[in-house]
Amino acid sequence: MFDYVIVGGGSAGCVVAARLAEDPGTRVLLLEAGPDASAIDEVQVPAAFSRLFRSQYDWNYVTLPQERADSRAIYWPRGRVLGGSSAMNAMIYIRGNRVDYDTWRDDYGCAGWGYRELFPYFLRAEDNSRAESPYHGKGGPLSVQDLRYKSEHTGHFIQAAIRRGAVANEDFNGAQQEGVGYYQVTQAGGRRCSAADGYLAARPKNLTVITDALVTGVLIEGGRAAGVTYRYNGQDETARAEAEVILAAGAIGSPQLLMLSGIGPADHLRDRGIYVIADVPSVGANLIDHPSVPVVWSTPSLKGPWESSGNAGFARWRLTHKGPLTSNIAEAGGFARSDPRLSAPDLQWHVLPVGFSQQGLTDPARRAMTVLVTLADVASRGRLTLASNDPRHRPLIDPGYLSDVNDLSALAIGVRMARDYGTAAPLSKICAEELAPGGGAHTDHELRDYIRANVGSGYHPVGTCAMGGDVGRSASGYNSVVDTLLRVRGVDGLRVVDASVMPTLPRGNTNAPTIAIAERAADLIAGRAPLAPQEPEATVAPVA
Repeated sequence: MFDYVIVGGGSAGCVVAARLAEDPGTRVLLLEAGPDASAIDEVQVPAAFSRLFRSQYDWNYVTLPQERADSRAIYWPRGRVLGGSSAMNAMIYIRGNRVDYDTWRDDYGCAGWGYRELFPYFLRAEDNSRAESPYHGKGGPLSVQDLRYKSEHTGHFIQAAIRRGAVANEDFNGAQQEGVGYYQVTQAGGRRCSAADGYLAARPKNLTVITDALVTGVLIEGGRAAGVTYRYNGQDETARAEAEVILAAGAIGSPQLLMLSGIGPADHLRDRGIYVIADVPSVGANLIDHPSVPVVWSTPSLKGPWESSGNAGFARWRLTHKGPLTSNIAEAGGFARSDPRLSAPDLQWHVLPVGFSQQGLTDPARRAMTVLVTLADVASRGRLTLASNDPRHRPLIDPGYLSDVNDLSALAIGVRMARDYGTAAPLSKICAEELAPGGGAHTDHELRDYIRANVGSGYHPVGTCAMGGDVGRSASGYNSVVDTLLRVRGVDGLRVVDASVMPTLPRGNTNAPTIAIAERAADLIAGRAPLAPQEPEATVAPVA
């Protein structure tokens, strides 16, 4: 018996578990389906993260064939390991744009979740290596640092983009998001800092962590969540919660568990042979991901980081935690607008000193560099449904890529912008040939055909348990799944705390926003007063 049972040891679950366990009188259980792999080299070495793809540490999801993406099924890596996707991502620390959170508050009725309300939680989580700043925190669990290694390719991109009119931006989490520059990363001294590294390094006695435990359902008794069932060492086990059950299994796992437990669209659940406890049509709806498409050039004169990944390069990393293996690969980038009339950027660049193809599943075969053109403000919506009532079966994932024609139009503009940067010095001096889209894609029709044939995941699924106020509706058109306290509608004692509660996608990588959500959620769950809303200009000291 525990006070709180938390399902999922990813970015959100690690945060909530650690914060709730700060009360020594509270008994907390954290269940994670994957192993604790924090010590393995592929997790610790920043440049090695793609080696985790389709490994035992990856859920290895694949979408349904996407009608508007040449009917291709698209690979979705998600962390099946303590730390979740923060243990296998590219470590980019981006909070998103102020507009994103104010939209949650104003358009979806999410009182308490605007920019001013979330800003102090970003600070509380952060331990930034830069000097004290109104925009950054010191002393938090999550280490955020500047890159120790920066490839020539990415520096040339920044200079070329500035020559073509982009502004230099040294801090995408500062006064403005727009511009180009290097990303800060969740690293500590040249090693990855996952949510597990940051929040679970010191585990108090009142926090129990069980790994390799696949949760199969939520126990609901008398309309209240009373615990969970899970598989551990080949046996069916039960963990009971006196206070609450908290789902933190992510935008795929959390709606899947709700539906397996009888909470979701009633007709769909009956079709899968599941007894309906609460008819909540919006569970699994409102699925959103950042679509991304590569622009690739041959760069024969510059070595890529993969050429330093042999024994000598690894020995250097192990001894000094410096050198090319500390690269997060997506070293630089930035934000831009496909239309200057937009209120905020809708495009993001991820600049890689390697050739990128097939969602990162192929090793680089030649010297190349890539600009991943990513749509940051997404209009398309999809849905997640159950394949069966067996929790071992992967759900059916339909992100609906490019189902809204505006997404395709914005991506086409972004590809043209990236190609234009490639014609400016000094980038033009190292780019010998455009490998993709290549010479066969110049007209609007050709460019759109290229995007449909090559669009992939930005690895940022959200929205499937969307939050909303009493009168708010998610972008799916349905009422929200959770209220503004993240309580599941229709069942007591059950909350969802992870990226699935985001009603819309933030403009940027989703790890930092997920951690901030979990920081605030921990206060709400524990009954503590939320941190006071705050503007960056009013910040006079870092928040520990």
